[in-house]
Amino acid sequence: METQTDWYSPEAATFGDRVAAARESAGMTQGVLAKRLGVRLATLRSWEDDRSEPRANRLSMLAGLLNVSMMWMINGEGEGLSDPDQVEPASGDMQAVLTEMRQLRSQMTANAEAMGRLEKRLRTLMETTHDV
Repeated sequence: METQTDWYSPEAATFGDRVAAARESAGMTQGVLAKRLGVRLATLRSWEDDRSEPRANRLSMLAGLLNVSMMWMINGEGEGLSDPDQVEPASGDMQAVLTEMRQLRSQMTANAEAMGRLEKRLRTLMETTHDV
């Protein structure tokens, strides 16, 4: 009787295992991913080594950059990587398009966060102007 292994389930893989596998599948080094996330290399390494986990905003950016769902990152369920023996290699053109899409998603997330900070700053300025 053959048993099927879910390579990325909580029983088979840790959060760090899933981060590393998704990063490698995306063709990124730890240094490149850390830079795109705006974190130190040591921080990314600690996530992959299961010594710490990212906050929600970084987890969202991480999932977006790696083209997987946050739930898959956390517990291996949802949109994520296929088991290694089921993966078909992407052509160079498809990989280039996927890379560009990930970069755009990362930029959009960073821009949305910047917009949120600016809105908060504007609200603070408006409140202090009304108090005068």
